[in-house]
Amino acid sequence: MNIRAGLISAVGIFIISTALAQTSEDYPSKNWFNEDAQNQHVNGVSTTEAYEYLKGRESKTVLVAVIDSGIDIDHEDLKDKIWINTDEIPGNGIDDDKNGFIDDIHGWNFIGGKNGANVGPDNLEVTREYRRLKGQYEGKKAKKKKGYEYWLEIEKGYQEAFSKANDQLEFYINIKNAIDRYHPMIKAYLDVDELTLEAVRSIESPDSIVSVGAGFMGSILYMVGDTGMGELNAELDEAVSHYDTQVQFQYNLDYDPRTIIGDNPEDLSEVGYGNNDVKGTGTDNLHGTHVAGIIGASRDNSLGIDGITYDVKIMALRAVPDGDEHDKDVANAIRYAVDNGAQVINMSFGKGYSPHKDYVDKAVRYAEKHGVLLVHAAGNDGKNIDEKNFYPTKKLNNNKKAGNWIEVGASAWGDDDQLAASFSNYGQNSVDLFAPGVEIYSTAPGNEYKSLPGTSFASPVTAGVAALLLSYYPDLSATDLKDILMQSSRKFDGLMVVKPGSEDEKVDFSSLSVSGGIVNAFEAVKLADTWKISSK
Repeated sequence: MNIRAGLISAVGIFIISTALAQTSEDYPSKNWFNEDAQNQHVNGVSTTEAYEYLKGRESKTVLVAVIDSGIDIDHEDLKDKIWINTDEIPGNGIDDDKNGFIDDIHGWNFIGGKNGANVGPDNLEVTREYRRLKGQYEGKKAKKKKGYEYWLEIEKGYQEAFSKANDQLEFYINIKNAIDRYHPMIKAYLDVDELTLEAVRSIESPDSIVSVGAGFMGSILYMVGDTGMGELNAELDEAVSHYDTQVQFQYNLDYDPRTIIGDNPEDLSEVGYGNNDVKGTGTDNLHGTHVAGIIGASRDNSLGIDGITYDVKIMALRAVPDGDEHDKDVANAIRYAVDNGAQVINMSFGKGYSPHKDYVDKAVRYAEKHGVLLVHAAGNDGKNIDEKNFYPTKKLNNNKKAGNWIEVGASAWGDDDQLAASFSNYGQNSVDLFAPGVEIYSTAPGNEYKSLPGTSFASPVTAGVAALLLSYYPDLSATDLKDILMQSSRKFDGLMVVKPGSEDEKVDFSSLSVSGGIVNAFEAVKLADTWKISSK
């Protein structure tokens, strides 16, 4: 294949899916995840309708823990919704409430150091496992042992992923370099400020460099349009940054940021490591800030967006780096949330390996024992997680399933064959329900707002509806909440959708999850009314 043609073909695939989604005439309002199928004709969760139904009733504040990358707790649309630990005196350097964490005013940062430094990028779990096992197994004679088979899986997974990351980084750098070279050159040749496809195609030059440059820019403009260069450059910058992070940090065997924290990563019972910087100063906290806004951005301040839950406080727990989270941090964050009064925990993260799953399982069972609901994003690989685990998971090592766990896939706004997000993981036994997760508009650091896609944002939609329910029906148990959300989910009888991860294979939407539906606040509160009556 001609290299230039190959570059153009691939970048076209990278760009156009985003461009089409953002310019479609069917693109809904920024508030679509809150909206209603009947009134706004989009498959949101009917938040307004739920509050209309509950009008005149008293609510009780619900505490939701967000285990994530950090939260901008000073954001204009979040600052009034951030939990304050009133048993702790700010800044005195003393563990006033004797919970093992000093000055934990708004939560805790499990991936920070005592000196105030914070982990940003980190390895992926496959990298950590490859590094751990390499000396024990690499080059050794094959053994018929489970441990050796696991090593072969890790070795293959790591080497293929690292190679792909290197190739992708080189690919996008080459495209950026070509655009940086040819874009200004062709503008200068035509003596124009901006290029148009018509003008570029009119070029006839005996100069081979000009001819190649015109052909390249013509192909680019054909795909992105006369006004699409700005968006293309932004997408390319994002792609280069993404794959550079993978190569430099996530797959780098010589990089281990755990020294920043100063703990013993293998001492799973260790408590009190980290710091109280729940923002994660100096790191990227977009993901956690966005998640928090979906759940609880103020609904009555005429700013930004409306979160789903009116009467809520957000506990910020930082445990997710730009890489894979450690099992130790996940387990301890769950335990912290439970011990400090959280009633719902949102977990918008996941990975392919979990070397200390037993410890996470114990934390999950601890939350279950204390009646705390865990809501988890199903992942964005377009895979069936009935067949391959995505950790953490409700499937425990004792062959039981956690009854306080909701696994959430991502849905889009229309009721056509694109209802299931193309990137969403699914599973008739593993994913409990779907929720809005395509182009979700929410809070971003620095009083900004942004649209992002992912099951990461379908999960807080569900956690927000659960918290809404709990604020008006405080006697509901975690299993009650799950059952109500599952039973009240909106069904789409017989709707055939493109199976996530495929190009055009059609499946019944109901086959992609246990409930077969999309979470709906209005239907949930109506069911909660009868649930309350029937349980007396």
